[in-house]
Amino acid sequence: MTTITSTGMANDHISADRRTLAGRIDALPSSAGLWRFITLLALGGFFELYDLFETGYISSGLVAAGVFHTGSAGVFGIADQAAFASATFLGLFVGASLLAPYADRFGRRLTFMCALAWYGVFSLLMAFQQSAEMIILFRFLVGIGLGVELVTIDTYLSEWVPAHLRSRAFAFSFFVQFLSVPAVALMSWWLVPQTILNLEGWRWVVIAGAVCSLVIWLIRKNLPESARWLAQQGRHQEAHQVLSAMEKRCGIEPGEDFSNNDAATQLPKKGKFSEIWAPAYRKRTLMLVVMNFFQAIGFFGFGNWLPALLSGKGATVTHSLLYAFFITLAYPLGSLICSRYADKIENKWQIVLSSLMTVVFGTLFAFMTNPVLMIICGFLITYSNAWLTFSYHAYQTEIFPTHIRARAVGFCYSFSRLSTVFSSILIGIILQYAGSQGVIAFIVLSMLMVMLSVGIYGPKTRGMDLENI
Repeated sequence: MTTITSTGMANDHISADRRTLAGRIDALPSSAGLWRFITLLALGGFFELYDLFETGYISSGLVAAGVFHTGSAGVFGIADQAAFASATFLGLFVGASLLAPYADRFGRRLTFMCALAWYGVFSLLMAFQQSAEMIILFRFLVGIGLGVELVTIDTYLSEWVPAHLRSRAFAFSFFVQFLSVPAVALMSWWLVPQTILNLEGWRWVVIAGAVCSLVIWLIRKNLPESARWLAQQGRHQEAHQVLSAMEKRCGIEPGEDFSNNDAATQLPKKGKFSEIWAPAYRKRTLMLVVMNFFQAIGFFGFGNWLPALLSGKGATVTHSLLYAFFITLAYPLGSLICSRYADKIENKWQIVLSSLMTVVFGTLFAFMTNPVLMIICGFLITYSNAWLTFSYHAYQTEIFPTHIRARAVGFCYSFSRLSTVFSSILIGIILQYAGSQGVIAFIVLSMLMVMLSVGIYGPKTRGMDLENI
């Protein structure tokens, strides 16, 4: 039987054994209370994507203000825009690979709140720097907080959402997060050309994200810890209490206390890095490393360089920013549309199909010169990127156990950040010598690698409890 809740999401009633922790989580209905919780988590990711996508939009303002320089006049002998983007992703790599494991040690909630505060404070400080060197340094520090935050959000979400809603929850979460992309595109189009209160427009774009993130930090202080993490840490009574509170939030009677022998309590209290290379997980780890390395080239290569790609096709700066705004509407709209069928298809095949969609429309985009057709193709590439994003974020959190989930996801996910450190520079060089068509060809080849790695080596996860995958 299927009903529609007040959130507008379908509620598929399934039978679950409420004597286990996983069973009680699986029995949570698709209620307004659950979707409010998912929205609160997603708001943290909103600022992560806001910050990532502002990279391409505010760089023109930094160049116009005389802070950034092009070509060999830049700080490191390359364009400051490329160094700025690379510093962002180098920080994300450090945060995801070295600091995300603290979410396994200290809990999802504490790590998440610290990362969000870190982002807000260092973003605010970056907005008032005067030199390219200091802006790039603070950008690196901002990236560290963002790298921790997104990994923690993903693990947090996967551990709280019922198995039959997991992909749909990630799709809805990214709908909320991706609202930041047209928001930063529109704000940049409006603010970057202006000077307000003696501050250049690019500074106001950064300040807006920082201040709003600190407001969200205050709103989200009362988020519950992951019941799965608490149980794995041996904090049985706390796990039962937060789970009971979530059941009440979702409008159902709290279930009976689960057994001390529950599967969620049998995991080691501490995980080790070597465990992600154990025979049971080695192939999964390698598959995700390859997937993350190449998907980031496709996703951020198109997203961060979209205004430049449009300018390379003859659009003026103003028009390229306006075109980019319409194209980026596909990020939230794509996620919202996908949320209607996200749980109907295996996540691995959603990753493959969305990558194929990028290949097809990316190839077409390379040959378009008409503004309307460019926007349509760009919109469809962005739609496929939104589809890919929620699919792989859900997928990579599903295939590792609770005690190493943040560590494993952080390590694999960090390769997407590492590849972007170098691809940001490489795309700049390709754009200079081979034009926008060369960049699109580079992106298409990268997405083909994603399709092969996940399609061949990825395990199935649809509708399965995390403890059984």
